[in-house]
Amino acid sequence: MKFTFTQEQEEFRKEVHDFLEGELRAGTFSTQSRGLVAPCSREFSLKMAERGWIGFSWPKEYWGKGRSYVDKMILNEELMKVQAPIGYHFLADRQVGPALIAFGSDWQRETFLPRIAAADEGIQFCLLFSEPNAGSDLSAVTTKAVKEGEAYIINGQKIWNSEAHTADLGWLLARTHFDQAIPKHRACSEFVVDMKTPGITVRPIINGAGEHSFNEVFFDNVRIEQRYLVGQENEGFKQIMAQMDYERTGMERLLQTYPIYNLLIEYVKKMSKEGESREFYCWARDQVAQLEIEHNIGRLLCYHTAWIIDQGKKPSSQAAMAKAFCTQHEQRVNDIATKIVGPVSQIREDAKWSPFPVDLATCYLWGPSYTLQGGSTEILKNIVALRGLGLPRS
Repeated sequence: MKFTFTQEQEEFRKEVHDFLEGELRAGTFSTQSRGLVAPCSREFSLKMAERGWIGFSWPKEYWGKGRSYVDKMILNEELMKVQAPIGYHFLADRQVGPALIAFGSDWQRETFLPRIAAADEGIQFCLLFSEPNAGSDLSAVTTKAVKEGEAYIINGQKIWNSEAHTADLGWLLARTHFDQAIPKHRACSEFVVDMKTPGITVRPIINGAGEHSFNEVFFDNVRIEQRYLVGQENEGFKQIMAQMDYERTGMERLLQTYPIYNLLIEYVKKMSKEGESREFYCWARDQVAQLEIEHNIGRLLCYHTAWIIDQGKKPSSQAAMAKAFCTQHEQRVNDIATKIVGPVSQIREDAKWSPFPVDLATCYLWGPSYTLQGGSTEILKNIVALRGLGLPRS
């Protein structure tokens, strides 16, 4: 199969590339390599909004541009290569917007969609799904949303909530049906929550790299109006499963380590047969060649999944396969780079002898999270087996 882009798509890629090169030259941001999405900058998001690049694939009647998911993948690939600071709008654009289009009320769409597309102030979202005993199995959530008149009272705890300490709004999954005879996946609902509502406490989690990205969030009798219920009561788990395909298929699952990957290739190109043992030199070249093959496979998997969405089909198994493959590749990039560069790979980026202008040491410490966030590799393999291959559950 020969995979190519149209001339219009190539011109669009160049437009995005040239915009980002200009922003880098202007010092708007610098390329880093750390977590899933680069830091938040509303100023940068506003520039993207002016170009119509937020809500890019949403239907035009919902404040989008109506472009294809392949086009959006092109946009995200260029953004992720340089780790552009898109964190302010990223989750809302990728996940919240499509969910509101599919399941939200007219009021919710009119309230949130144009503000997301415009990168308005106060529209940064965080996800409030996982709990201490409900990670990959989201149907096991115990956070309760109890109906009280025209409102819900929320009590419970969430964990691993990226950027919850800076977010304005939360996208919450909570239990709304409490009959133990009802299957767990038919007892949950989704809500939009104002993170400044009384009773919400956000506590930082410092990760293995010594950085604050994750949080735990506590709800103590938090009252939210019924109009913030998204979709049908008790249908939240089904709705989230529809959203997960968009979360798992993005280029962010392949390009978290792209700066390391790119710098490693250049590093190995400069290696000398005379300066290294022949065995190590040959091994390093072989490892980089393998990473190059894997990178291109992962890239094709991402674009293939986007193409399936454009055909109006559900890409559940394809999205799961893309994420499982790409995140394991990212971990190998960190691992191989550390082995080839050697002990100096553990020197932080601002030190004199740091081997790369991005922080390989920190990136390596982030690595274990790649195959956990958005669904563990084991869960993804089960999805591929059941939905893709049609294998029996036992």
